[in-house]
Amino acid sequence: MPYLVIHNPQPDDDLFQELQTLGADQAQSHDVYWSLSSKQPINYEALDTLSGQFHVDINQVPESLQARSIAVLIIDMDSTLINIECVDEIADFAGKKAEVSAITEAAMRGELDFNESLTRRVAFLEGLNVEVLQDVYDHRLRLNPGAESLIQGLKRQHIKTALVSGGFTFFTDRLREHLGFDCVLSNVLGVNGEHLTGEVKGTIVNADRKAQFLQDICDELNVSTQHAVAVGDGANDLKMMHLAGMSVAYRAKPTVRQHADIKINYSGLDSILHILDFAGHNGKS
Repeated sequence: MPYLVIHNPQPDDDLFQELQTLGADQAQSHDVYWSLSSKQPINYEALDTLSGQFHVDINQVPESLQARSIAVLIIDMDSTLINIECVDEIADFAGKKAEVSAITEAAMRGELDFNESLTRRVAFLEGLNVEVLQDVYDHRLRLNPGAESLIQGLKRQHIKTALVSGGFTFFTDRLREHLGFDCVLSNVLGVNGEHLTGEVKGTIVNADRKAQFLQDICDELNVSTQHAVAVGDGANDLKMMHLAGMSVAYRAKPTVRQHADIKINYSGLDSILHILDFAGHNGKS
């Protein structure tokens, strides 16, 4: 029997009436979400309409989800774990934020080759003092809602956490230290003395490398990728999301939402914990 989870619901009778017309029955309520059972498959387009109308996240729990066997969660950094695209904010110090942001947006929609787009964006950073990286971290970068609670909750359940990014090690290393990620992978910015060279050192972390990183982690843990959760927002995340047992689109681009198992548009990242908790206690694993 399919199940729905509604995050951060308002006590709105109209919402539940609409859900009942789709075949859902109220099952149980919690502090931050409702779970409902359904006698029939739910129409995803109808769910998306209701989600937008009532500003709540409504997701059907994947039938194949083995919640109690989840071994690792891998999450993208820029605009997923954190509130910014770091390269855009760095480019602001060169007066090039508009140009770089436009390339970033196109790349995240899947309209540009990621390697080429990153090379073009980083070239705008040439000559900037490395001190601007710390300025971005200290004054512009913020964790997205629920990020810290998500990582803490996963650790309590002994689920490994991985941070992966087409962004830069300066930021992922600090976030690893702050939040306690088990492993990270990201790009290395070229530096000459105290200035950025405008180049990326080594192999670029693109969609293929993100997926391979997930595969490598699962191989090390001796588990299938079906025991992984992957969270992202852009086209560069789709391959790792397809590989995982559960994919989560967090405030994502349309093409990513279209292919994700779970869509989070209004609630925090910690709503992923509620999905796992619900599924783990309702015969889904």
